[in-house]
Order: sequence, then structure tokens, then C-alpha cells
Amino acid sequence: MPVTKVLTAGIGEANLRDINVYRERGGYKQWERAVREMTPAAVMEACDKSGLRGRGGAGFPTGRKWQFLPNNGKPRYMVCNCDEAEPGTFKDHMLLEETPHLVLEGILIGAYGIGCNHAFIYIRGEFKEGYEIFMQAVAEARAAGLIGKNLFGTDYSVEVTVHRGAGAYICGEETGLLNSLEGKRGEPRLKPPFPAVAGLYGMPTVVNNVETLAYLVPILERGWEWFAAAGTERSKGYKIVSVAGHVQKPGNYEVPVGTPVRELIEIAGGLFPGRKFMAVQPGGQSSACIFEEHLDYPYDYESMAKAGSMMGSGAFTVFDDTTDWVKAARNSIRFYAHESCGQCTPCREGGHWLERVLDRFVEGRGLRGDLDMIRRVSTTITGLNLCALGDSIEPFLMSVFNRFPETFESRLLPEENLVKA
Repeated sequence: MPVTKVLTAGIGEANLRDINVYRERGGYKQWERAVREMTPAAVMEACDKSGLRGRGGAGFPTGRKWQFLPNNGKPRYMVCNCDEAEPGTFKDHMLLEETPHLVLEGILIGAYGIGCNHAFIYIRGEFKEGYEIFMQAVAEARAAGLIGKNLFGTDYSVEVTVHRGAGAYICGEETGLLNSLEGKRGEPRLKPPFPAVAGLYGMPTVVNNVETLAYLVPILERGWEWFAAAGTERSKGYKIVSVAGHVQKPGNYEVPVGTPVRELIEIAGGLFPGRKFMAVQPGGQSSACIFEEHLDYPYDYESMAKAGSMMGSGAFTVFDDTTDWVKAARNSIRFYAHESCGQCTPCREGGHWLERVLDRFVEGRGLRGDLDMIRRVSTTITGLNLCALGDSIEPFLMSVFNRFPETFESRLLPEENLVKA
């Protein structure tokens, strides 16, 4: 099995929350080496050449994202996005709780790489324990002289601010996060301008995911060539995959990108005895399901797109033949209807109307006209909103609606009751 422990090395074996344990295992050596021996441009080049792509969902090349920052003399900010709220995703808060110093070291290296003197981490409000653990890690690092002024005898200084959110899915969207960080309502911004040009406090800003920044540490330690040698031609390196659903051993598994979908299911113990595989949602609740004909596809950005879905943040949910697809679809829609910030009409109204329609189907009171309405969802909700939340409402619903139409048709009111309804 291709499980490879890189970021997850030592978790469950050593107390990596303790800075002394972390440093005994080589922790913060790459941070010191970066500041003492490397230029920010060299760190940025290593990140770019490694092929590291954003692990938060979009999969955008990290080095290229950094290069979008303008050289206009303005202060730059690094923001670490730890507002992990995608249903089925549980990798970032594992890293936050189990190896906080690795996360912090990655943030610091990223900050140095973009020429930034103030980094922020935005932690989801529900992650109370992770927040407290990370605050302790920052305090330990500061006491050890790893954060602050004139680090390692150089003229480089950096500060880290930890901000705890209030628990809103929309704040995982980078501009909604920046608004929240500034003390405003957590609503996505109209783009352009993009955060690289006008982000936090109107300054050039990079927003990167926890897992993305953590990988900077082993990339510097082992060299960008090592990371680029793993994975596929266009999807490099390793990925923590949160496998859940109808498997015997759900959990976080770190594997080379491109590991076949079938192997990921096997790594997590496979299906329960006597069960039949039906589908897998490969990229979180925002993604469409893929099916039996896709089991041998590599789990990478390009292959998942080819299959009609996406790799997303690595939330990998398996469904067997006990699944009630109508209830599953309703639950998905209910989440997005609840989490809409209300700024865009198609998302705000469409999500709630779909929820009401699917409530009827769950209760066996669906109308035949509702089937046509569901088919039109893509053109009435998708592509018409400021952010991707509105576009996330329909992929799962439409994938199972098109694959299992008989399930929805079986929940229609009997014809003789349609008039009474």
C-alpha cells in the first residue's frame, strides 16, 4: 500500500506538541536555514519547482500564486487558512492539534518566502482545542527566539497573529476570510482585485492552506526534486486524504498524489462484508460523485476533473448500497442552504428552495414537476455567484440524480394524490 508518512510522521508516536520533542526530530532547522542561508527568492523558487499545488481545494500552483505579488513597496501578508469546514475533511485540524510546530514552521517559511514580516493564521471557531494547542506552540516558539525581531542574528523580523473565527463555512473562501479577519461580515469580495494585489487591509496578500504551508518544511529539508519526483506529471508530491463513509477504517491517510481510487478504499479497510460499492465523493461535499467505472482512475487533479468531479481538499467519502440517495442529497443541500452568506440571490434563494423540494422527496411527497426543476438547477444557480459556494450546491445532487433517477422517482406522490397535494 502506498501510505507515505511525511507530514504525518510521528503522529501517534511522539508528543509533537512539545517544542523540545519537535526540535529533537529536526524541527525548526529548515526555518533557521531559510533565514540564515537562503534568500526569499530561493525559497519561492524551491516552492515553485517542487510543483506544490494548493491543498485547500482549488489546487492552484503555490509558487505561481506567490509570484503574483506586485513589487510595489507595500507590506505583504501571509495568511494561513485553517477554517477547515468542508464536510468530510478533517486533515488540517489533525495537523493543528497533533503537530502544531510543523504548521507554524511552514507558515514562517512561507512568510519569509514572500518577503513578509507579519503572518496570520485564521482558525475555525469550532477548533477550540486546536486553537489552544497552537497558541501554546506560538508562545513556545517565541520564547525560543524563533518568532520576533532580528531572528538568528539577521535583520529579518516576523510576527504571527492567531485569529479564531466564529464558525462560518463561507469564511473558508479566501476573501470572506480576509473580511472576517478585518472584523467585517464574512462575505466574499468581488474579484478583481485579487488578494495578491489588494488583500488583507488592502495590501498584497497570499492565502494558503495549512497542509500546503506544512509541506514547505520537508520540501526544504529533502529538496524540491524529491517532492516533484512523487505524484503525476502535473499533480506532484503527496496528499493527506480524509477517507470516510462506508469503509472499515476511516481516517487520514497520506499517499502520493495519483494513487488509484480503488487503492484508497482498500487502504481504509475496504467496504464492510456483504456491501456493494456504489460511489465515492472524491473532493468534499462540493464535488460530484464518481462511480465504479472510475475506480482505477488516479486520484489527482486532472483525473478527477476528467471523471467529472474534483480532488478538492482531499475529503474522500465512500458510499455503499445501503445509501439513501434522496436523504444524502437533501442533507448536502441543507448544509449549503444554511451556510450561504446571503449575498448572492441564486445561492441564497436557490439553496433554500432546493432544500424544501428535497424535504418533500424524503417524505415521499415529491411532485413530477420537481424532477424537471432539479434538472434545471445547473443553469439557474451555478456560475452566477461571487464565490464557489453557490456552485457547490448542485454537483453532488446532480451526479446522484442522474445516476439513480429511479430513487427520486420512487419518492413521488402516487398519481391519484397529486391533485390533493
